Amino acid sequence: MKRRQALFGMIGLGVGLASARHAIAQLTAKAPVIGLLDAGERQEWWVAFREQLRKLGYIEGRNVAFETRFARGKPDQLQIAAQELVRLKVSVIVTSGSIAASVAKRATSVIPIVMATGGVDAVGTGLVASLARPGGNVTGVTSMGAGLTGKRFEILREVLPRMSRLAVLWHADNPGSVPLVRELETAARSSRIALQNLGVKSAEEFAGAFTAMTRERAEAVFVVAGPYLFSERRRLSELALKHRLPSMHGTSEYVDAGGLLSYAPSYSDLFRHAADYVDKILKGAKPGDLPIEQPTKFELIINLKTSKALGVKIPPAILFRAERVIE
Repeated sequence: MKRRQALFGMIGLGVGLASARHAIAQLTAKAPVIGLLDAGERQEWWVAFREQLRKLGYIEGRNVAFETRFARGKPDQLQIAAQELVRLKVSVIVTSGSIAASVAKRATSVIPIVMATGGVDAVGTGLVASLARPGGNVTGVTSMGAGLTGKRFEILREVLPRMSRLAVLWHADNPGSVPLVRELETAARSSRIALQNLGVKSAEEFAGAFTAMTRERAEAVFVVAGPYLFSERRRLSELALKHRLPSMHGTSEYVDAGGLLSYAPSYSDLFRHAADYVDKILKGAKPGDLPIEQPTKFELIINLKTSKALGVKIPPAILFRAERVIE
């Protein structure tokens, strides 16, 4: 299996595709092949997915194979990766992120696609007919609940009740971030908080973006989650701390890396649930008949080390609601 693992991240290379075909041929003809497509490189979540499949009886090398393609935040590579999985004729494609789901959908209308994460606007973007009855070949779980961006905004306001200026940082090449930024703009406008909109396209723009925040006297930064920014979460947290900006994030991993706050579902749980969908499809269920589910439980994570470094006092009521506190 080491040879198959060596294929991780080999995108668009003929030798990688040839080796993948050879590896698949080593399994019995009945063994399904599951393609994993990630716009970023979120290994820890995929570990949870694989663990759940093992619990369901799928043993790699015995009765299932995996073909993994991580684009590491490069949208152009993601399309190549999806096309490779289609050419390999995998049994199911499991996607992480809205971009990956959209690219997979464009690459095939036949192979079942299971979303392990994604935005709430799967209907508006044309991925599915409805959440209750998707139709077509896409199903799975979303990582966004209705009004989640607004809820994050309100938590940040509770921590910083005198905040009047807020910066929002997002990846400009990620179309899935646009509706979230718009939702934040609406929330800020209704609260009479000035919002500084900063879309970046590469890590080279980070320093300039944070300098602009300081220049415009932003009092906090709201980081919109996405595959590219996720891979740069440690650097972003360091910059926020350097510029003395409390930060709100869309996954707990940012807070583990030094960010101040996150409010989100457990992504490991979402990936485990995606494994349940794969199991149903491999046993004959049609993806179009499986309702897309939204998370119902959200976790507030707080980094007290960061709050102390910034001189930000976390209200007792917020601490009480926290699922986890990093000290």
